[in-house]
Formats: sequence, structure tokens, C-alpha cells
Amino acid sequence: MSFSGGWYPVALSNQLEPATSAGTRLFDREICIWRDSDGGVHAWEDRCPHRGMRLSFGFVRGDRIACLYHGWQYDMQGRCRFIPAHPQLDVPSTIRVATYPCIDRLGMVWMCSDLKMEMPLDLPIDRRDIAPVRSLYVDCAPIATMQALSARSECTVLAGGALISIHAGPQNMIAGFQPFGKGKTALHIVFLGSPEQYPGNARRSAAVWAEELRHDLEREPVPDTAPAGSYEAAPWRS
Repeated sequence: MSFSGGWYPVALSNQLEPATSAGTRLFDREICIWRDSDGGVHAWEDRCPHRGMRLSFGFVRGDRIACLYHGWQYDMQGRCRFIPAHPQLDVPSTIRVATYPCIDRLGMVWMCSDLKMEMPLDLPIDRRDIAPVRSLYVDCAPIATMQALSARSECTVLAGGALISIHAGPQNMIAGFQPFGKGKTALHIVFLGSPEQYPGNARRSAAVWAEELRHDLEREPVPDTAPAGSYEAAPWRS
């Protein structure tokens, strides 16, 4: 199968609280994800245009995120609106951060690597009630991770490979598949249904299964036998 430009999950929704930011990667590109005070999610290039500081180290105030280094503030469209060292300056509109389409859906934060994407994410499953399990970060190539996952469970690929349905013993889960980098993969795992349907022991069992999967993949990596080009290092459009 192929992992190319498109929509991918980059975090579980409950991991990104209002007025917080975090750093992640998609296809080895550094990304800042943040949630404004009203709950909206954003995915940006993780670099302040001023000195290149990671914006994910910054702080969120209302509908803006500020760089930790010199406090430059950016609005939700990525445009710089305030420079503390020059408070009276009418900041040029050319000072802005690259922003990517981002949406909160199915208990996960999704982003698209296509800057020009206008259509919303169309998932094959539309559920509001989600019981998060955990995010799993594996030091294993995305293709190899998918191959190993298919071998260890009944695995149905959805949404072009970014979403998979996992049946592992008594556990029926949905996992968002994030090609973190050429040698690393993230799985964002949830149950479909309200948290009340899944007592603590069910979630613990699923978390243990996921951790065992991670250990197996990192201890005995599955060879990446996928054809050349199945992982595009930079499937980005500007």
C-alpha cells in the first residue's frame, strides 16, 4: 500500500487540551498542533519565521499562539499580529506561518499535508462517542508496522490507510495511522462508543495489547518489503 499526501491523524483529541500546543511529525516534517481557548484545532509548520524557534514550545492565549523566544504572536490564520519589541508596529502581512487544514474528528486531531485542501475530511465512520485508549509511538517504518499489524490481528484498512479497524482477541478498536517518519510510526487508538461502555479493565487490556505490539515490532522489526515509492518523504503541496 502507499502513504502519500492527504489526511492523517496526529494526536488523540483528549491529548490536546484548550490553550495548549504540542509538537509532532508527519512524513518527517515538524508540525505544531495547538488548540485555541474555544477548542478549535490548528496544525502549522513548527517554526517561527523570526528565528526558527519551534512554535510548539510557545504558549496559547485566546485565539493566538506566541513564540517562546521573542513573544511574536500569530492569529489563527498564521499571520503575525504583534511583536512585543515593537508594540506600535503595523506588522506586515507577509510575516506568517504555513498552516495546514486541520479538523477534530472521531476522537483524533487530523491534518492534511496539502495546503490547498478545501474539502473536509470524509471518514467512513461517523461516531461522536469515543473512548480513547492511547497513542502508541513505534520505532518501526510505517509500511512494516502495517504489515505486522495485519499479521497479528484481523485488520481492515479504512480511509485510504490512515484509519484501520483492529480486531485483536476480544478487543475491537479503531486506530489512526500516522506515518511519523521513515523509521517511526504512531497509532492513535480508540474504542467506538461512550467511555461508560468500556470499564477500566477493558482499556487497560487494550493498552497492554498495544504495548506488546510495540515491543514486538521494535525487538524484531518486520522487513519493509513494500515497493519503492510507497512512502513519499515529502508529500506536501504549497
